[in-house]
Amino acid sequence: MSEEPNDDSGDLLVILRHGPHGTSYLKEGLDTALVAAAFGRRVSLLFMASGVAALVPGQGAGPLGQKGTQPTLAMLEMYDIDRLFVDGAGLAELGVAPESLTPEATVIEGDAIAALMAEHALVLTF
Repeated sequence: MSEEPNDDSGDLLVILRHGPHGTSYLKEGLDTALVAAAFGRRVSLLFMASGVAALVPGQGAGPLGQKGTQPTLAMLEMYDIDRLFVDGAGLAELGVAPESLTPEATVIEGDAIAALMAEHALVLTF
């Protein structure tokens, strides 16, 4: 008889470190999060460095026909992805106010980031 996995065994943290344009890393990270959630994993997202820019409202298409990230971010709630975190240092570096983010995200820094990573069974960085 196999054992049931504990509640934390399916947790996935996706760290998004790249901005919405210039590379496909952000899109690939968001797509990975959606697929994992569709297969029953509990997913958290952490936006760091230039990945914070994905949460700035008004993102449009990129110069090479890259789609904006807002439609994908709007889908997170449908997939029960509601644990969104943003690195305070990344916000400060980009000069973005936390209350302007869409969707809303919890600001964390330093040791709280390390603790967030430690509480997840799986961590993927894009």
